[in-house]
Amino acid sequence: MRYLLPLLLSFLFFSCGNDTPPPPAMPPLSDLPLIPLPVEISNSEGYLYVNPAKSFANEGADAGAMAYLKSKKVPALPLTTSMDTNLQLMDGAYLLQIAPEGVNISAKDQAGLLNGAITLEQVVAFSPNTERGLFLSAGTITDQPRYAYRGYMLDVARTFFGVDTVKQVIDRISTYKINHLHLHLSDDQGWRIEIKSWPGLAQIGGMFEVDGTRGGYYTQEDYKEIVRYAAVQGITIVPEIDMPGHTNAALNAYAELNLDGKARDPYVGTDVGFSTLDANKEVTYEFIDAVVGEIAAITPGPYFHIGGDESAVTPHDDYVKLIRRAQKIVISHGKKSIGWDEVALAGLDEGSVAQLWASAEYALKAKEGGNQVLFSPATRTYLDMQYDSLSPLGLHWAAYIEVDSAYLWDPKTMVDGITDADILGIEAPLWGETIRSIEDIDYLTFPRLLALAEVAWTPQPQRNYEDFLRRLRAQQDWLKEKGIGTYDTRVLK
Repeated sequence: MRYLLPLLLSFLFFSCGNDTPPPPAMPPLSDLPLIPLPVEISNSEGYLYVNPAKSFANEGADAGAMAYLKSKKVPALPLTTSMDTNLQLMDGAYLLQIAPEGVNISAKDQAGLLNGAITLEQVVAFSPNTERGLFLSAGTITDQPRYAYRGYMLDVARTFFGVDTVKQVIDRISTYKINHLHLHLSDDQGWRIEIKSWPGLAQIGGMFEVDGTRGGYYTQEDYKEIVRYAAVQGITIVPEIDMPGHTNAALNAYAELNLDGKARDPYVGTDVGFSTLDANKEVTYEFIDAVVGEIAAITPGPYFHIGGDESAVTPHDDYVKLIRRAQKIVISHGKKSIGWDEVALAGLDEGSVAQLWASAEYALKAKEGGNQVLFSPATRTYLDMQYDSLSPLGLHWAAYIEVDSAYLWDPKTMVDGITDADILGIEAPLWGETIRSIEDIDYLTFPRLLALAEVAWTPQPQRNYEDFLRRLRAQQDWLKEKGIGTYDTRVLK
C-alpha cells in the first residue's frame, strides 16, 4: 500500500489539473540515458514541475543525500527520504519515486539513500529544464548494485596530484556510483603521505616524480580532507603502501631498510621489479607497523592495500614471510588487507582480498582459500592503456582498450571456478606513467569508466551494448558541457 500512495496522489493531482504544461516531446523516465543502468524503471502518468522561483524546506530529508545533491549543484526539489532497516532490500539498494507532488527516495541504509540521490542527479541532468522550470517524468526506479565494491585507482606515486585535483577526480567518479577511491601512495618514484614517526619518507622520498620533476606529498591533514570530501560523495578511500617491491622511494629515504644498509638513489624512470624491502630485518616490520598504524588511524574505511606485485628481486621465502607479517600488522590496526593477486602465493588471512590484475591462477588460489577477489584485469580495466595505436597518452603492454573492450565482458565468466559470490567488486586503475594533469586524467578515464561502472553495477542480463551506446552519447555531451574532457571514442562514430 505504501508504494501505491504516490500513484494515487498523482491521479488526484491531475484530476485537479496542472497549469504548467510540460515541454513537447518530454521523454518518459525509462528513456533517460542513465549510467549505470538501473535494474528496473517503470513509467507513470504525469510529471513533476519544479518552479525555479520556489524554495523547498525538505524537512526530514536525509542529510547525506541532501549534502550530495548540494555538492553537485542539483536544483532545489521537493524531496523526501525514508530509511527503514526492515525494507526487503539489499545493502545499497533504493527506490526512487517521482510523482507530481515530489520525489521520494527509500532505502534500508545510508548507502542506498545516497545511491538514490546519485541517480536523481542524472535524472535531473537529462530532464527538460526550461525558462519555466524543471520537468521530471513520473515513475519509479527500483535499483541495487551487482557488486558492493566499485572502485577507481589513482596513481599519485609516479605523478603527484594535489588535494584539489583529487577532489576534482572525486567529483567526476561519484556520479557513476563509484564508491571506492584507491590511492596508490608509494612506489619507486615517490612517497606521497606524511608519516610523522618516519618523516624522511615524505620529505626525502616525496621529492621527485616520473621524469625527475618535483613531486610532493600529502600532510596527514591533507589526507583527512580528502577522506572527508570523498565521504560526502559516498566514496571510501583505500590507501595503498606497496611492499616489498615498488619501494625505492622508501629505500632512498632510509638506508636501514635496504639489504646492504645503503640508501638508494632517487628513481624517476618507469621500470619495475628492481627494489625490495629486507624481509629479514626487524626494522622492516617496525617501519611497516608505524606506516600502517598512522594511516589506518586516519582512514575510516575498512581496507588497507599492501601492494605485493612485481617483487621480482625478492626471494620467494622472503616474499611469503613479509606478506604474511604485513597482513597481520594490517589486521592488528583494525583493517582488512588487499593485495595485488600475487599475494595469494603467501596465503591470505581471513577477510583479506586478492586483487586480480594479471593471474587467474592466483585469483583462483585466493578463492579456494575462502577469500574474495577484487577484479581489475589489465586487459579490460586498466585506464592507463591506450585506446588504440594513435592515442597520445597511455601504454599498451596489456592491450589496447576501447569502450567496447571495457564493456563487453562478464566478471563471473572470466575465471573458471569463480562466481559472483566470490567477487568483491570491480576496480579501474589509472597508473601514472603518462599523466601529468587533470586533462590527462579525464582523457584516459572517460568514457571507459562509464562502461566499467555499468559492468560493476548492472545485472548481466540487463546489460545491452547497443543501448549503452545510446546512453553513452548523451553522457559524453553532458561531460563536455561540464568542461570534462573525454576521448571521442570510435564506437560512437
